[in-house]
Amino acid sequence: MSVLVVIENPEDCSLVFSGVEPVAARAYLTDETFTGLRGVKIINICRSYRYQSMGYYVSLLAEARGHKPIPSMTAIQDMKSVGIIRLASDEIEDLMGRVLSERQPEKLSFSIYFGKTPVKGLELLASRLFKLFPTPFLRADCSFSGAWQLQNVSPLAVKDIPQEERDFAEMVSSEYFAGKKLIIPKRPVSRYDLAILLDPEEARPPSNSRAIKRCIKAAETLGVGVECITREDSNRLSEFDALFIRETTNVDHHTYRMARKAAAEGLVVIDDPESILRCSNKVYLAEVLARHRLPAPQTVIVHGRNIDHILEELSLPCVLKQPDSAFSQGVVLVRDKEALEAEARRLLSKSDLVIAQEYLPSDFDWRIGVLDRRPLFACKYFMAAGHWQILRKGKSGKDIYGRVETLPVGKVPKKVITTALKAAGAIGDGLYGVDLKQVGNKVYVIEVNDNPNIDAGFEDEVLQDELYLRVVETFLKRIERRKTGSLNI
Repeated sequence: MSVLVVIENPEDCSLVFSGVEPVAARAYLTDETFTGLRGVKIINICRSYRYQSMGYYVSLLAEARGHKPIPSMTAIQDMKSVGIIRLASDEIEDLMGRVLSERQPEKLSFSIYFGKTPVKGLELLASRLFKLFPTPFLRADCSFSGAWQLQNVSPLAVKDIPQEERDFAEMVSSEYFAGKKLIIPKRPVSRYDLAILLDPEEARPPSNSRAIKRCIKAAETLGVGVECITREDSNRLSEFDALFIRETTNVDHHTYRMARKAAAEGLVVIDDPESILRCSNKVYLAEVLARHRLPAPQTVIVHGRNIDHILEELSLPCVLKQPDSAFSQGVVLVRDKEALEAEARRLLSKSDLVIAQEYLPSDFDWRIGVLDRRPLFACKYFMAAGHWQILRKGKSGKDIYGRVETLPVGKVPKKVITTALKAAGAIGDGLYGVDLKQVGNKVYVIEVNDNPNIDAGFEDEVLQDELYLRVVETFLKRIERRKTGSLNI
């Protein structure tokens, strides 16, 4: 990828960069030579990115031309947003607490040059801030009031670089321009780019590594470029056409914030923020299932004043669920009145509302994967040995799962598939895992999950590579609809 360093007046720049020839901003904006360039990264070191300034237009037109500017327009706007800076502060709160714990002053400001800082001990914090606000030169302001917080982050003009840091800025910049970060291996030009959000440290990710590799292979087969990203790449979302979240989602979590941000920037997103919001709360699901008259276990929404009346509607044993429970965690089976009251009050200490539900014992749960309102896979999740759920903790703390049996969709009882499609359709048209129980001739919806597991060797056992091709084809179809302005997305 070619690299252009754009400065308002290169002859007036007090820094000397080895290995690059700076381009005047006015030339980049007006000279047709630059308009038609492809595969170009623009390092925008103009003195200001304020609205309608020269630096603002360099990044704006770079994005219009399909170039990759640093900073992007998103980064420029984020540095102006108190809300975004507050979110960033929340994300790096633990890191700030570690690296700044020995520092006494109530306020701290330091400079960041392409993710590096001359201040000893702050290297990791500088790198993280550069990933959150990718801008050549930054100034970060932190303050302490019970805990360290990021107060502000702003671009640093070349003329404002402290004299004692100029040699450091020149060295780091020259290394960055010459570094591997700017050397991208040649590959076939992709029609579109898909980002897959992962957490390498997650204990129970929704897709194992083999599944991710198969998804990447499917995308490349269809001419879609793929890059696996993490939460630290949130400010790079504008580089992609779509986001596939393969990290466990929650509303009060960076997965939801990244889904919201990606959707706002025009990306096709699975899981979309609305689905995360709807599926993450079982109180919402109970209301939706009731409104659509979908069969579900008898359900009571519990609050502080009706605990004593639960048994008027449900018999024992029954199930209590924390509204945002996942992976069978926050779900308890109570067998007597004393346990019911104790567990209900424990769960209500975390949420104003809790779900109490009829207990329907079964050897397995159906899990029907639904994508774009069509069935994608069908599994039987059997209960863990000696337990009433599909997952239990062993004595050593290790997760113990029941076995999984994957079936062709055509072999699944029609009522199960029909009910699953109706339940998923009540949420949206994204990717869902619908859990159902079959008791005799009756089928009950237990819940609708966004971000369902798709693991190689389990959910893909029947379709194999075809499953991943269907997922990528859905992204491709939606991207093309957006590009052509279709409203039916």
